[in-house]
Amino acid sequence: MLRSGLLFPALLALLWLGSPTLKAATDDPLVFDDVPLREMVRHPDWFKESFLDLQDDLQEALDNGKQGIIVYFGQKRCPYCRQLMEVNFRQPDIVKYTRSNFDVIAIDIWSPEEVTDPAGNTMTQRDYAVKMGTNFTPSLIFYDASGNIALRLRGYYPPYQFRAALEYVADEHYKREPFNYYLARGDSTLRFEAEDMVEEEFFLPPPHNLDRSRFPGERPLAVFFEAGNCHACDILHTQPLRQPAILELLEAFEAVQLNMYSAEPVITPDGRKTSARRWAESLGIFYAPTLVFFDENGREIIRVDSVVHFFRLRNVLNYILAKGYLSHPSFQLWRSAERRR
Repeated sequence: MLRSGLLFPALLALLWLGSPTLKAATDDPLVFDDVPLREMVRHPDWFKESFLDLQDDLQEALDNGKQGIIVYFGQKRCPYCRQLMEVNFRQPDIVKYTRSNFDVIAIDIWSPEEVTDPAGNTMTQRDYAVKMGTNFTPSLIFYDASGNIALRLRGYYPPYQFRAALEYVADEHYKREPFNYYLARGDSTLRFEAEDMVEEEFFLPPPHNLDRSRFPGERPLAVFFEAGNCHACDILHTQPLRQPAILELLEAFEAVQLNMYSAEPVITPDGRKTSARRWAESLGIFYAPTLVFFDENGREIIRVDSVVHFFRLRNVLNYILAKGYLSHPSFQLWRSAERRR
């Protein structure tokens, strides 16, 4: 059966890192300019032409022997969406596997047109996107045969993690374990020591007592969950974290770096004593680097757990520093308000 054709995540990562042919074919999927596009993103012609009744779409997918549907939330000029279309969805094995197991339905996060979700609720596509917390495009929501959410992906992920996500849902691993456990169980290549990570001058040194449960902090907190020998982490440090505009904004934060696989002790913002690894697991973190932001009282504001470059990171930092989350709990709505202004 096709579902057994995808390799386990550890092998996927090794194949990606070690295959010059694959890298030559796609260059580096993590390196691109994230300024809004001039031209509009084009969807593959095999995306489903839907009347946007997701109940009907799901039933039709099941009738055709598929595992469920994927709802793609995008924007017309989103560079991260273009990466998904022009990198991931041009890999023949990804296209074949996706089409064999899922129907993909596109949603425009700004559209006023109506959509009916798998639970039978009708609303605008814009309201549906807000309801589903799709702060970053592309966002993908995988619905299983029962209309339940099996997995959410917020933002762009390169092909090897994307393949693992497809297999995680299609082979029903989501019924047995969280996605971060699935990846950690399958990919031992990411367990490296903290000294292999790129450090920054603005990172606070250990020990990391981040407790804000009794006394609020003076500044918002940025926690960088990373891993050693992490290519995506290196790109974060050598590109957006080298930009003066980003560094200036980060001066207004307390920032710490944690190895998401280490036993390093940490006291979390809500006062719990744990390790970096156990904290990352409890937060459901599976991607390195993941940036999690907390307010002065230790409440999580937002996280960026996918590929991020200058434009998106600058917007997130401004959202936090302007306290946009107080008036607009949805980053998407705040961005809309900022555009109008």
